[in-house]
Amino acid sequence: MVKNPCHIERRFNPTYTKEGDLIIAGFLSLFVKVEIQVNKFFFMTCPFDSYAQTTAMFKQYHHFLALQYAVDEINKNPYLLPNRTLGYQLLNNFHLEKLAVESSLIWLSERGPIIPNYSCDKQSNSVAVIGGMSATLSMAMATILELYKVPQLHHFLKSISSVNNASDGSHEDGVQADAEIYDILNYKSFPDYIETLVKVGEVRPLAQRFTIKEEDIDWPEDFHQTPTSRCNLKCGPGFQKTALESQPRCCYACTPCPEGTISNQTDAEQCLQCLEDQYPNRERDHCLPRTVTFLAYEEPLGMTLACAAGSFSLLTVMVLGVFVKHRDTPIVKANNRSLSYTLLVSLSLCFLCSLLFIGHPTTATCLLRQITFAVVFTVAISSILAKTITVVLAFRATKPGSRLRRWLGSTASYSLIFTCTLIQMCLCGIWLGTSPPFLEMDIHSEPGSIIIQCNEGSLLIFYCVLGYMALLALASFTVAFLARNLPDTFNEAKFLTFSMLVFCSIWISFLPSYQSSKGKAIVALEVFAILTSSAGILTCIFAPKCFVVLLRSEQNTLGKLKKKSTLKKIKISSHFSKMAGSEINPFKSLKFLFVNHQMM
Repeated sequence: MVKNPCHIERRFNPTYTKEGDLIIAGFLSLFVKVEIQVNKFFFMTCPFDSYAQTTAMFKQYHHFLALQYAVDEINKNPYLLPNRTLGYQLLNNFHLEKLAVESSLIWLSERGPIIPNYSCDKQSNSVAVIGGMSATLSMAMATILELYKVPQLHHFLKSISSVNNASDGSHEDGVQADAEIYDILNYKSFPDYIETLVKVGEVRPLAQRFTIKEEDIDWPEDFHQTPTSRCNLKCGPGFQKTALESQPRCCYACTPCPEGTISNQTDAEQCLQCLEDQYPNRERDHCLPRTVTFLAYEEPLGMTLACAAGSFSLLTVMVLGVFVKHRDTPIVKANNRSLSYTLLVSLSLCFLCSLLFIGHPTTATCLLRQITFAVVFTVAISSILAKTITVVLAFRATKPGSRLRRWLGSTASYSLIFTCTLIQMCLCGIWLGTSPPFLEMDIHSEPGSIIIQCNEGSLLIFYCVLGYMALLALASFTVAFLARNLPDTFNEAKFLTFSMLVFCSIWISFLPSYQSSKGKAIVALEVFAILTSSAGILTCIFAPKCFVVLLRSEQNTLGKLKKKSTLKKIKISSHFSKMAGSEINPFKSLKFLFVNHQMM
């Protein structure tokens, strides 16, 4: 066709076409037409076509993306349009009704200048039109298109689900689907009114890959920062996205990761659980290795308790040596030396059994520590009970023909110790047979630590074992308290009473602390209770005797003790005058007590 000299040439291409067997025309409003004010100065220059302004392009750009995506999805699916391809032709309405009519004429003329009622193509493959972005634009287009009976599609597809039965991810021609690439173009303006599209990135949809060079993008002047398709800031590490009700998917809240979880990336869908041997840091953006914790010998607390246990055990052995060396002295004989030996040996073992609670726990130590503690302490407490009963019976068995005499021998005392210990061993056997202690790793009590500890198994039997020892201690305390006012020349009832008072006070204070503590603090408390209660018994019972044996040897004679008894005659007689029957001679009681203990 001959170029008409009166035709006003455009400085931009008003249409873009993607070829296909069938073509859909899309009348969009991507640009704003710059209108030139017509005045007297307008006629002083050569006429020219007004250009398109790019500032409003991005607000409607998603309409073009929806159209392109819908066409591509239809072409990928061989079941929708078999053996045919779908293309599109884009035209711009510029948000003006008169230009919507012009765009309609351009589409009808196919190519070249606008000639109404004339098409330059031999055979048109256009099948439908997608109308303007508003009712006024669609009505302006309809005045032309309805003359040619062109169907209009007034609604865009918001989303299209791809239907593809192919499992190998390839097209019929053997080309891999992930080879499809879409270019991201940026509209750039150059001097001398040169405008063009420049590639700044690409998208591979099926490979789910997206690359873009932000530094190559020229944003319009009214964009003060890079636009984002989100209604809130990104969630940083340590947070996870939480969907908001009745809000688009791109709108979400950022919530901190729950305890024990982390997120180490931006906009994490959900937080990740740390491994069992790890824990989250304070910011919850990465995991840190946990430290293994137990009451070790190397740490100050463990070293202090271990040294205390060894020292007290050695001290107990030294006291035993003193008693053995001075075994024929009156004060050692009068205080039932055989029971004293048994009590000192059991106390030494009590101190040593606390070492089973210190150090790296094992299955063997978990089984032994509580059982050993229970049996050894039972022997110690039952020895005190036997000593206390012996003191009381000694003052009540002086009457001729009294049946209590047969209970004053060592056989009765050791039978009592054996019986009490056997009952405790039966409880421990039930404990080991039903729910024994076992080794466990606690990762919940202390953040950042793996506590290696012994689980007591059945707490019911554990408290039964402690309760049985408490029952023996209470019985010893009661008997010793009742005998506290007996003549005290050879009587150790007051010391036994005070030792049991200390013992019971320590363990009563231990139970609430045991319940409220965690980790190695429980072990330290139990070791402390074992050491202090054993040291209380050792100090209260044997310290006065050792003082007399080692530092007041002149008082450790039978004559001195008899003289002391004579000086207390009035006090003793007054005491026994109140006793029922009042036939007991206090001096005979003292002599009987001494002779009886000498035989033991």
